[in-house]
Amino acid sequence: MDLGSLPKVELHLHLDCSLSYAAVSRLDAGVTREEYAREFVAPARCTNLADFLARAPRGLQLMQSEESLRLVTEDVFTQLAADGVVYAELRFAPLLHLERGLTAERVVEVVERETERLTRATGIEAGVILCTLRHFNAEESMATAGLVDAFRGSRVAALDLAGDEAGFPLDAHIGAYRFAREKGLFRTAHAGEGCGPESVWETLRVLAPQRIGHGTRSYEDTALVEHLREERIHLELCPSSNVQIIPSILSWEHHPIDRLYRAGVALNVNTDTRMLTPATLTGEYDGLRRTFGWGEEEFLRTNLMGVEAAFAEEALKERVRGRIASAYGPVVPVG
Repeated sequence: MDLGSLPKVELHLHLDCSLSYAAVSRLDAGVTREEYAREFVAPARCTNLADFLARAPRGLQLMQSEESLRLVTEDVFTQLAADGVVYAELRFAPLLHLERGLTAERVVEVVERETERLTRATGIEAGVILCTLRHFNAEESMATAGLVDAFRGSRVAALDLAGDEAGFPLDAHIGAYRFAREKGLFRTAHAGEGCGPESVWETLRVLAPQRIGHGTRSYEDTALVEHLREERIHLELCPSSNVQIIPSILSWEHHPIDRLYRAGVALNVNTDTRMLTPATLTGEYDGLRRTFGWGEEEFLRTNLMGVEAAFAEEALKERVRGRIASAYGPVVPVG
């Protein structure tokens, strides 16, 4: 089984934390490979989520112009193509790209148009998720939700909440998520990464997202696992990133992805950040094969679950299912 050639679905990928060295060197020729490895890539084991995120500003500093936004988007598509990805959702926080005079609307427009262009050029179907962040105030969070609504019908697909889960409460984001629900917008939110299952419960109760970014520590609460299974709440799991960040997950062998999969929880495999965590989906699949014995059945089913949970219209989902089916053979039902 050639893992590299398998068609893959990626739902959890931070555009602004996935700059390759090739992209960084084009944006700042003075950055050496050694500096990139030291200052752009997070340590193999971080103290916590905040420690992990401390490297993110280096990439963000290079993404403050229309040209740089286009370059980074193209760079990520190049990585996706090399990885066999056929559908991806790229997420980023537009309010973090305003330091050199761009408006938030223009930032979104540039990334959305470049995503549209690259989708047509590469055949990789893609959507864009706009992130509000834990440390944003209510006005900033609502502005981000408003951008999702304003770009309805484009490649902009959904609202996300990311950032330091342990450091900031949900209060400032309740209004934005209420607005998103009232407008019928797709919604995901990070939880169960920087904190335990109680954070996932709270996020589901207060924000009512349709998916959970990570949700990794949900396995610590059997009632939560059952709730996720029954309600078909999809988890966007990122094994290498989780091992890097979550102290209780000491290695791949300790990652709960296989237990959650066997328990019937809807999930798929993602890289999270290809810069902070130097990962590829092919590498993640290889880790799952070596650690848990995953094979074509598991990869097929998790990719189909990813398609089912995608923030996309049904016609697009059918196209992606068809590409997956042609590689794997007969498609087995997800459920």
